[in-house]
Amino acid sequence: MTTLRLRLLFNGIKLGPGKAELMERIRETGSISAAGRQMKMSYKRAWMLVEEMNAAFATPLVESARGGHGGGGAHLTEAGAEVLRRFRALEAAAQTAAAPHVAALEAMLSDMSERK
Repeated sequence: MTTLRLRLLFNGIKLGPGKAELMERIRETGSISAAGRQMKMSYKRAWMLVEEMNAAFATPLVESARGGHGGGGAHLTEAGAEVLRRFRALEAAAQTAAAPHVAALEAMLSDMSERK
């Protein structure tokens, strides 16, 4: 199976499938740490990625509240939801545009099963 992965580079800042998945999981769980655990990444790594995204955009993509008695949590801001929506739309458009080229390249591949 062939996959196409989209990664955008904005002056050295990357936005790709991993950060998009992290944002989706934060939206679903309401927690940066829970999102990171689901992705099998450390709490520190998840926080670092959130901080990187927040610093890269004009407005934060994720807002968080400290834990404690009232509980903590995190959520996507309007900007975060918009960035995620646009990234996923761009991925879908790229998949559609690339499909005939990927199929042509796949047809040119050798059949590895014949070499065994």
